[in-house]
Amino acid sequence: MNFIEDLKWRGALNQVTDEAGLLEAMSNDKIGAYVGTDPTAPSLHLGHLIPFMVLKRFQNAGGKAVIIIGGGTGAIGDPRPTTERKLLSPEQLAANEQGITAQVTKLFGAGDTQIVNNNDWLGKLTLTDFLRDYGKLFSINVMLKKDVVASRLETGISFTEFTYQILQGIDFHELWRRHNVQLQIGGSDQWGNITSGIDLIHAIEGNEAKAFGLTIPLMTDATGKKFGKSEGNAIWLDAEKTSPYTFYQFWYNQSDADVVKYLKYFTFLSVDEINELEKASQENPGAREAQRRLAQEVTKFVHGQSAVEEAERLSAALFSGDVADLSADEIADAFGGVPSFEIEQAPKNIVDFLVDGQIENSKRQAREDVTNGAIRINGEQIKDLEAVIDPASHYDGQFVLVRRGKKKYFLGKVQ
Repeated sequence: MNFIEDLKWRGALNQVTDEAGLLEAMSNDKIGAYVGTDPTAPSLHLGHLIPFMVLKRFQNAGGKAVIIIGGGTGAIGDPRPTTERKLLSPEQLAANEQGITAQVTKLFGAGDTQIVNNNDWLGKLTLTDFLRDYGKLFSINVMLKKDVVASRLETGISFTEFTYQILQGIDFHELWRRHNVQLQIGGSDQWGNITSGIDLIHAIEGNEAKAFGLTIPLMTDATGKKFGKSEGNAIWLDAEKTSPYTFYQFWYNQSDADVVKYLKYFTFLSVDEINELEKASQENPGAREAQRRLAQEVTKFVHGQSAVEEAERLSAALFSGDVADLSADEIADAFGGVPSFEIEQAPKNIVDFLVDGQIENSKRQAREDVTNGAIRINGEQIKDLEAVIDPASHYDGQFVLVRRGKKKYFLGKVQ
């Protein structure tokens, strides 16, 4: 399959301005495509990964990947459908640019990849240059009809955010001129900005200038929920903000209804491989073979193979209950979401420990569960009613991990 056919099969194509023209341009020349991201945070999250996956496929199809880190546009902010963005300080922008640049470099590597900052040209524009050279080429009537602008007309939109589409158009033209970038890739909400850039290129370079736009469908799960959120929190690509284990588990826990769609979109597996995984999922969903492969592939792409191996080692330890040799960081990572309680550093009798931590409602119930072997402390079964729990004995003295029954965990945290 060619680039466009592959995107269609994977469910990764929403709109394209000129499908035949784009394929012809790709076959005749090594053209570039770009995705832009504004440094509004120190890390990318899964929402950002969506257009980057398409850019990576373009690169794999023989094109050149160009990534804009929006040092110029990030100082202004892409208008949101509802509210004005808060402006970031120059120091925040610089720190965010550094973090995101490191991430995209890791994702794309050095070959056939160009990472640029649009402040290199936008920062040099004077107001009169902007108005004379570009403002004259944009119609207010057309700009007002762009979806994101139209949605803000009742609540209000500043002139600053209103001009964002012009700045994005300037980006496209600069990359067209400097790096032979003929394709811009973005989410479905970027269609208006992308076509503005194409119109600007044609206005400056002539209607024969080759420039194309491609957008990606809104990514949702089987319930219609916007993809990329986990219990209200973003899944970050920065290992310090979302650990590789948590990242791996996010993918492993995807539903049977979504896993094939995500295999198509977020992995580079072949049609045959994905069809085999789909078949395996249908025949034996309990084995979660498709989910495991999804987690492996995406975690490897973002964090590397060693992160996959570490996540699977930690998963195996949790499944078996063999948690005694885990590090304090691994305990905090794996059990950060379980019920927790504060404990003192001093050792305490097992029964008192369970009641004080509200793991058991009464000493009678605590004694019964201990005697029956239902309590494990730091992975070890405790059946002695006289046992003493010493927080200093495991996990650098930071935690005591309690398991009641087969699956119920509690995490004691030393004050």
